[in-house]
Amino acid sequence: MAIHRAAKLAAFFFLLLTVPLAAQDVTLTSPDGSVEINGTLLGFDGDFYRVETIYGELTVDGTGVNCAGPACPDLQNYVAQLSVSGSATIGEVLMPALIEGFALQFGYVAERTRVNSTHFTYSLRNKADQTLLGTFEFRVTNTDEGFADLLADEADIVMSLREIRLTENRRATEAGLGDLTGQNRSRVLALDAMVAITAPGNPVDAISPAVLARVFAGRVTNWSQLGGPDAPISVHLRDPKSGLSQAVQDRLMAPAGLVLDSRILRHPTNKALTQAVTNDPFAIGISSYSETGNTDVLVLTGTCGFSLRAGRVTIKTEDYPLTAPMFLYIPARRLPQLAREFLTYTRSPSAQIVIRRAGFVDQAPEELSINQQGDRFANAISLIGTEIDLSEVKRLVEVLSPMKRLSTSFRFRAGSSALDAQSLSNVQQLARAIETGVYDERAIKFVGFSDGQGSADANHRIAEQRARAVLAAVKQAAETVDLNELDITVDAFGEALPMACDDSAWGRQVNRRVEVWVR
Repeated sequence: MAIHRAAKLAAFFFLLLTVPLAAQDVTLTSPDGSVEINGTLLGFDGDFYRVETIYGELTVDGTGVNCAGPACPDLQNYVAQLSVSGSATIGEVLMPALIEGFALQFGYVAERTRVNSTHFTYSLRNKADQTLLGTFEFRVTNTDEGFADLLADEADIVMSLREIRLTENRRATEAGLGDLTGQNRSRVLALDAMVAITAPGNPVDAISPAVLARVFAGRVTNWSQLGGPDAPISVHLRDPKSGLSQAVQDRLMAPAGLVLDSRILRHPTNKALTQAVTNDPFAIGISSYSETGNTDVLVLTGTCGFSLRAGRVTIKTEDYPLTAPMFLYIPARRLPQLAREFLTYTRSPSAQIVIRRAGFVDQAPEELSINQQGDRFANAISLIGTEIDLSEVKRLVEVLSPMKRLSTSFRFRAGSSALDAQSLSNVQQLARAIETGVYDERAIKFVGFSDGQGSADANHRIAEQRARAVLAAVKQAAETVDLNELDITVDAFGEALPMACDDSAWGRQVNRRVEVWVR
């Protein structure tokens, strides 16, 4: 088999023999000596070498070559290495909790070593004989630095509080890291949300996304404009390079056509932000849902009177409009087996418990009976427009009453029919649950809803098309099961069950959704 692999390798890399290469830190040679590859070793996952040569980056099967040079790994005592960089919010709290949970479940010992203020290392050892199995090296700064490290080949995984930017993805593609917006190149590790906070006792307890954007753009400057005292508003936010701050610009400001005011008071950490808002009676800030400290959290509202409060369920379902998924971005290259096992663990039920205990919102699906949604139905019915016939509302209640709503929902990018990042992750999650038989012997219904813009008939058709599109995406992802053998149907109710006011881009985006109901 080794000779066969070497022959294939020779056929693939024969051009390397025609050009002399300068001596570098590794030389990979086929067993018969017919193929020789010189280069800089970028990584070894226990099976494959990753080498930078004058012809670009090559991945070579380790079973078909011999390695010589100072950088060659010890094949007998191989230690997996993984470098992770990016968001301090993810790196300081969530990832350590998951690594320790992973070690506990698989019988490893996890040892954490602090290197400096931004670097620490986890060593994983076999509990029985203390053999070193792998090291996870962390650099915790911000999302921008994480992507910069990935592009510089100084990180294997990026921790991000926002979606990758177009320029970053273009550079990653050019560097041979693959399309990081593609399938399996990113995953939602946990869920968070952006919430408006004030000092305890501030009389203002609600604000619309549109007004909140104007506050952070410097257009609304006095609390009296929000129904509060006649006092100037001091505005607080994380530093500009933080993922949270960039997510505020992307998710809150951009839909309003506004940019963040240059006079905003910036803070290096979430703790510093919440402490500053707590100590200033006239302050307002935007923090993560997981780190609000002693501040008061404002409810999001709209001119129609509908209110949306951040909570575990509303964040999972994206009913709360300013959700903030916590991403891991993974380039298109092999990682060590230990790293792959860890990434698989992060999606397990036991990992979801760890995520909850760490103070973040997990992705374990929850089933919500119609009785638990009384306020949602009452508020929605009160907002129904004149185009919706009460018979459609009656049909909605008759169809959904015997069922329960899953917290796994699907929403779409602004101005697009493409699923947003959290929903893409939900496709994979639901597909895996179906593959493992979670919904065997049960009925599943994909139910489409729309905003109220346009005619009711057109909105009903659009909602049904979206429901069928989501079902098709789940079918494609569930490769090991024939969904045609399961009781899966599609329905749509258009604009008959609005979740938010239609007077803003945020409200309309919340209303455009596909829900999953089970019986």
